[in-house]
Amino acid sequence: MTERGRRHVSVAPDHFTIGPSALHWDGTTLTIAIDEIGTPLPRRVRGSVRVTPQAITDHVVTLNRDGDHRWWPIAPLSRVEVNLSEPDLCWSGSGYFDMNQGDTPLADGFRSWHWSRASTPDGAAVLYGGTRRDGSTFDLGWRFDGSGQATALEPGPPAALPKSGWRLARETRSDRGRPAALVETLEDTPFYARSVVRASLAGESVTAMHESLSLDRFASPVVQAMLPFKMPRRG
Repeated sequence: MTERGRRHVSVAPDHFTIGPSALHWDGTTLTIAIDEIGTPLPRRVRGSVRVTPQAITDHVVTLNRDGDHRWWPIAPLSRVEVNLSEPDLCWSGSGYFDMNQGDTPLADGFRSWHWSRASTPDGAAVLYGGTRRDGSTFDLGWRFDGSGQATALEPGPPAALPKSGWRLARETRSDRGRPAALVETLEDTPFYARSVVRASLAGESVTAMHESLSLDRFASPVVQAMLPFKMPRRG
């Protein structure tokens, strides 16, 4: 967290404040208040995002042998409402809320990962796979029903996707004989890409939000030198 100094950050069980922006949980809805200046071209970004979980899950996954990296899909099924005044944008739909928690930097534990989340007729499906720093791999999948209950989902074989504009490798999982397809790239950076993809999971055709992350690239001196131009450093 480099955007704000210590005196501009406040944390409590029901809120997290970073400068003029904040998250607040009222027991039913998480409200994210945004008041920032975008980069690299300065422009105001102001408004709110409301995330109302259909259910909260206690499904916490340990991602490595040492147990110092964990992932919690807090609300795999949520209603999301976005209301921005600057720029003037509003929309709503199905959404998702999770968190990664670690005792060491991500780049110390992982080389890369691919993640995706899709709505299904009875809930949501999440795929999470990658390569740890020691070279071992993981390929995980779950279905979540309306109550937040998790059931293991066997991922299909690897399905390659086109590389990003920064030549970042992207892949997902899809049923054998039913290749995945890239629909749209939403964010494209030297070490991270967020995309919309179509795939097949356990015989169902789904449209998923997808991300690819290369922590080898993130840790490279070139990328580290570029980061302050996108993410300010403040004391």
